[in-house]
Amino acid sequence: MKEYRTISRIAGPLLFVEKTEPIGYQELVNITLADGSVKRGQVLDTSDELVVVQVFETTTGIGRDSGVRFTGEAIKMPVGREMLGRILSGGGKPIDGGPEIVPEKRLDITGAAINPYARSSPADFIQTGISTIDGTNTLVRGQKLPIFSAAGLPHNNVALQIARQAKVPGSTEDFAVVFAAMGITKEEANAFMQDFERTGALERAVVFLNLADDPAVERIITPRLALTTAEYLAYDLGMHVLVILTDMTNYCEALRQIGAAREEVPGRRGYPGYMYTDLASIYERAGIIKGKKGSVTQIPILTMPGDDITHPIPDLTGYITEGQIVVSRELHRKGIYPPINVLPSLSRLMNLGIGKGHTREDHKKVSDQLYAAYAEGNDLRGLVAIVGKDALSERDRMFLEFADLFEQRFVRQGIDEDRAIGEGTLDLGWELLATLPVEQLSRIDRELIEKYHPKFRAK
Repeated sequence: MKEYRTISRIAGPLLFVEKTEPIGYQELVNITLADGSVKRGQVLDTSDELVVVQVFETTTGIGRDSGVRFTGEAIKMPVGREMLGRILSGGGKPIDGGPEIVPEKRLDITGAAINPYARSSPADFIQTGISTIDGTNTLVRGQKLPIFSAAGLPHNNVALQIARQAKVPGSTEDFAVVFAAMGITKEEANAFMQDFERTGALERAVVFLNLADDPAVERIITPRLALTTAEYLAYDLGMHVLVILTDMTNYCEALRQIGAAREEVPGRRGYPGYMYTDLASIYERAGIIKGKKGSVTQIPILTMPGDDITHPIPDLTGYITEGQIVVSRELHRKGIYPPINVLPSLSRLMNLGIGKGHTREDHKKVSDQLYAAYAEGNDLRGLVAIVGKDALSERDRMFLEFADLFEQRFVRQGIDEDRAIGEGTLDLGWELLATLPVEQLSRIDRELIEKYHPKFRAK
């Protein structure tokens, strides 16, 4: 490998190297400092005159006399069956005190695009044990369903609960979780590790932790390392893998930081114009491939800056993914956990994974009726603030009380409470609907009412 000492400029995490031979995009780079230590980087941009290298660590100590060697290889993730149960850094190095991973394969972290024709339609229900997701915004195997949260809300607790509890009911197939945290504090990292070890969930998980004081450039590769690991577990080992990515806002901030260092023309609110394409290259790695046994399901989590759902990050994410789970500050203020607001939440693939043969025949109708009754009761809260409760009709009061009951019994549940879909979530839904007159259950067929309604079942 030829060594170049033609660094012309250093800007943030970027080196600008001149007078090189033709260099490939995303090539790995070794940078040798004056003291003999070596730092790693990756080619971010290449032209006849200049090569831009992003350094995975700090650029401290790098000078014009530092040697730059281009390896001719892209970044590869060493993967193997023994990765399960391991905690790795955001750069893929073990940080749990265990040995280095002996790889069975080394895979390119950019992955390979899935041919749309080769994709199989998602159809299997994943039970998270959380009623507001399982009951009204169902997660389906192979889906990408983001959680939209905001600063100060317990989205990390929700993520850990899903990581602990997620399973495909009645399936004997191997199920694994790949958990990637980006830009988190050491305190959050310790909480994640303790929770995984306390509950035993680590046995079937691979955890990647990129800390807030780690280089922003590392944040760009963390989700790709995680997804490469997930694809290996899914398509080589035949496992069903749930990938949880938190926090995609920190990832996008790293994109903006690198874009600013490259002096790119910014797009909306200073984010790069290619952010949509970049996010799509991550989210579209979820799915099921025809002829392959495994699957990759994604739950990206992002904190909306200023609680603004129209901000570029949630806005672009919503275009690419198949719905969203919205975490509500209002429910959090009421002390309700998990504070998931079902009204703006949506799972576009829900109908593919529920009903007879998947969950239960009454699932869709119960979900629709609960949503309609809660929406009406929630609207009446605004009316009460204007005219007072005494001005409401008896029917309106009934729906107003239903909204409170729905939040206190259906939405609220324990942080370790794992509700089964049938006897847990759906039966609870019927109990709540039983507080309304039968004639108000206009969205449920009469035969289902007679089969599942507590009033008829008691006879």
